[in-house]
Amino acid sequence: MNPSDAKPQHACCHAPAQAEGDVAADTGLRDPVCGMRVAPDSPHQAMHAGQDYRFCSAGCRTKFVADPARYLAPKADGPEPAAPPGTQYTCPMHPEIVNAGPGTCPLCGMALEPMMPSLDDGENPELTDFRRRFYWTLPLSLAVLVLAMFGHRFGALPAAARTWLELVLSAPVVLWAGWPFFERWAQSIANRNGNMWTLIGSGVGAAFGYSVVATLAPDLFPDSFREHGRVGVYFEAAAIIVSLTLLGQLLELKARASTSAAIKALLGLAPKTARRLREDGSEEDIPLAHVHVGDRLRVRPGEKVPVDGEVLDGRSRVDESMLTGEAMPVEKMPGEKIVGATINGNGSLVMRADKVGSDTVLAQIVQLVAQAQRSRAPLQRLADKASFWFVLVVLAIALATFVVWGVFGPDPSWTYAVVNAVAVLIIACPCALGLATPMSIMVATGRAAQAGVLFRDAEAIERLRSIDTLIVDKTGTLTQGKPAFREVVATAGATADEVLRLAASLDQGSEHPLAEALVAEARRRGLALEAAIDFESSTGIGVRGRVGTQQLALGNTALMQEIGVDVAALSEPAERLRRDGASAMFLAADGRALGLIAVADPIKESAPDAIAALKAAGLRIVMATGDGKTTAAAVAKQLRIDEVYGEVRPQDKLDLVARLKAAGCRVAMAGDGINDAPALAAADVGIAMGTGTDVAMSSAQVTLVKGDLRGILRARQISQATVANMRQNLGFAFAYNALGVPVAAGLLYPLFGLLLSPMIAALAMSLSSVSVVANALRLRSTQAGQ
Repeated sequence: MNPSDAKPQHACCHAPAQAEGDVAADTGLRDPVCGMRVAPDSPHQAMHAGQDYRFCSAGCRTKFVADPARYLAPKADGPEPAAPPGTQYTCPMHPEIVNAGPGTCPLCGMALEPMMPSLDDGENPELTDFRRRFYWTLPLSLAVLVLAMFGHRFGALPAAARTWLELVLSAPVVLWAGWPFFERWAQSIANRNGNMWTLIGSGVGAAFGYSVVATLAPDLFPDSFREHGRVGVYFEAAAIIVSLTLLGQLLELKARASTSAAIKALLGLAPKTARRLREDGSEEDIPLAHVHVGDRLRVRPGEKVPVDGEVLDGRSRVDESMLTGEAMPVEKMPGEKIVGATINGNGSLVMRADKVGSDTVLAQIVQLVAQAQRSRAPLQRLADKASFWFVLVVLAIALATFVVWGVFGPDPSWTYAVVNAVAVLIIACPCALGLATPMSIMVATGRAAQAGVLFRDAEAIERLRSIDTLIVDKTGTLTQGKPAFREVVATAGATADEVLRLAASLDQGSEHPLAEALVAEARRRGLALEAAIDFESSTGIGVRGRVGTQQLALGNTALMQEIGVDVAALSEPAERLRRDGASAMFLAADGRALGLIAVADPIKESAPDAIAALKAAGLRIVMATGDGKTTAAAVAKQLRIDEVYGEVRPQDKLDLVARLKAAGCRVAMAGDGINDAPALAAADVGIAMGTGTDVAMSSAQVTLVKGDLRGILRARQISQATVANMRQNLGFAFAYNALGVPVAAGLLYPLFGLLLSPMIAALAMSLSSVSVVANALRLRSTQAGQ
């Protein structure tokens, strides 16, 4: 068949489309899913909102019926809320490096990652690639290692055959699995920026290249380099280095992937759709991206508020804990502001959209977390500079060794030059340096987990030991984060149990957190509750109803004034309880005050001891909370915290962290809520409560599994021991190189006639790594006080 005779195929459903001339020009019918013109007599049709729609295929009709709003809503002109740029990539270690697409950092060779992740992002492609390379070649590396260590004991396998077998087994490991490392090695050379990849590429390349030459032309080497019937080859060193490096990269990439979890969790808070009110009074569900400033939206009970705006009609309580950290829902009525992603209570609201897209509070919090996560201390830059000079020194020594031996060495001088230069590169291969800190970190994180402390990365362990200022949130950090019964006060002629029983009976049908606290206490005391009839909720002031023969009212002073009940006799205990951070509710029966009940967010049992211990350790304690200043002051007084900031928003906490850091303080931030996420990410060390939100834990570098601040002391002790261990490992690794490199270069030959064979260099390199690992394992015995 001639291709020109074929009709075009519809890409979205693979069904034959109508030819251009088959549809009358005046019909104007188009498939709302794919936009193709459709014949009036198309058998694929559906009714929606009283209108008939035609489709080019059954596939498009099915998509439309499943979600009509998706295809009928007008396209948005503005950006999606908190949408990632998608084209900007940066280096996590060098945030000044920004690229329009993925790639590697020219300074350190690390893979670039999106500046703003998306909910649609899958697994890091580099992680997937490295995992495949690692697992496919690990058996080959192990086989080469076994052959190198024990192959001479296999009498049936000739030495030459063993050498060729090692070459065949190691070639895929080095040339395929290690190819990304050689690319980064080449990049470091081209950019004149020595880094770890310069040494790894040089070391692996030298070991493999030397071994290939020894396999292809063994006669070039003197007899002194023969062992077990062949010239010594180092295929196992090259293969094992590649496998170990791949394993390290897998661990690093997994850890880096968790840094975007906080932003993805924040992006996931926003609802996917909004319910818009049309001019004719009808309603429609539309994608959130199609909401415009000025749109009227309905927020039904239990739904998330779609965007920031103002309440036009209705009353309800809204859970704003994601913003303020306060557990108590906030009363909303016409004229009051409402924030996107907060959760509506039992009432229905009509609101006007004032801020959409990147202007919403949620989108701004996302940006704050992203910016804080991309900022890094200069510690890594200092390490890069040290590594840069180390690389240059090693390469210079290897080159000098090659030239000096080639020009001035005994015959065969250039063979000696090649062998000794390779020995320098192999013994200086940064295995010990590379393992020095990761092994300490791996052991320390396991030991910390046993003590209830989770570190997210090595930087947190390194920084925590030097922290001198700790900012703590109140709700969920110092307190339990859930209202609990505090006290009941009865007037003359009433008993405390009777006041509590009546109040709980009246409130047992309410879903308010305060009501839950009353009912829980009444049941704990074994009080018999009665059913309430004629129950009525007066928004913002309390509830009313009949229990038995008594007409009851439970609420604040405004409710008592409304029904004409005198509560002067209870004003003094009510004020006392408020000063202690509790909420006081009055109970009246048949127009007479019976008593008051106080509910508060109780302080964690461990908090007083934890604060005292932290202060004794020399830390400056600062409380910053979204709660009212009176409540914050009351809690701070009980815990003997002198520096208190109340009614602070996420931006305020972030500003506080910035001010303290600018003043020279080393700041840790401890919190548990979404509102703490920006400050947690911006602090030198963010500490999240394990009982808090996923966003807080993702933003923080340290998580206290039990939500106990005493874990900070345990974490500091582990941090101090770990940093000391890392310094020991690094000191040994540098000392090893300081001694091993000159010996490999032939420094002892003029005095003692000794040369270091590359095989001995490889053994020394392995032993140095083993010693570093053994020293790191000592951290398992670190004592962390409970």
